[in-house]
Amino acid sequence: MNLDKLKGKLVEKKKTYRDCASHLGVTVATFNNKMNGKSKMYIDEVNSLSEFLGLTYKEKVDIFLS
Repeated sequence: MNLDKLKGKLVEKKKTYRDCASHLGVTVATFNNKMNGKSKMYIDEVNSLSEFLGLTYKEKVDIFLS
């Protein structure tokens, strides 16, 4: 996962960790752990977060499969 690109998209879309955590139905601490590689981000979470952030297919691949 390319954390820098994902954080950049959060800033660009004006979304906070709290916004993303709420959308995914997890705590902010859990989302933080996922962002920092301490917990797995599952494919359904990747898809949901990608949709929430309005990512294109290319952005999704660049961020989550690099």
